[in-house]
Amino acid sequence: MLMAHPAVLNDLIEQYDTLHALQAENGSPAVQQRMADISYTLCVSTGTRDVHVALVAARHQLPGARPQDDSLLAAG
Repeated sequence: MLMAHPAVLNDLIEQYDTLHALQAENGSPAVQQRMADISYTLCVSTGTRDVHVALVAARHQLPGARPQDDSLLAAG
């Protein structure tokens, strides 16, 4: 499986977190589409089918991530 560059993953995570914090799922159709696009890209980039699993997988691929650290699972 191809691995996405950490900078790309970090950017996707930041965009997703920002849109989620702004409750984009309740926004305009254009904003909802952007959220869907980022979610899809995260899933494709991590080889997953669920955005929450994709976020955990993406965070574990970032530099400094500790594979044994499950604190990311509690954050979601």
